[in-house]
Amino acid sequence: MNAHPFRRCTCGHTWMTLEDFLGDPDVTLVGYQVDFEVLHLGLLLFNHSCRTTISFEAGVFRGLYNGPVFERRADGAPDCPGHCVHRDNFERCPVECECAYIREILQVIRAWPKRPR
Repeated sequence: MNAHPFRRCTCGHTWMTLEDFLGDPDVTLVGYQVDFEVLHLGLLLFNHSCRTTISFEAGVFRGLYNGPVFERRADGAPDCPGHCVHRDNFERCPVECECAYIREILQVIRAWPKRPR
């Protein structure tokens, strides 16, 4: 077992693994702040029940997705729905855009089963 926790909250709560964190019913995905220049540096934001917001670089969650990653970035193009510029929008992107894989990761996180309380 890994001796280092995945994350520790300011309240002292500790999650040993990514799976522990995502499965915690006291953790809620609340936002995504895109970094168009370096996508894996965008921030996924979570609230913990202690009222702390915890951020992670999107790259931390890359292993949750094994689908295609497109080379073209479509932000600003006529076919771009603009999901990424709205922090609390977690919809899938219908466009073959470089950012679309992050939108898929958001879907995986939202569907992650929570442990019973």
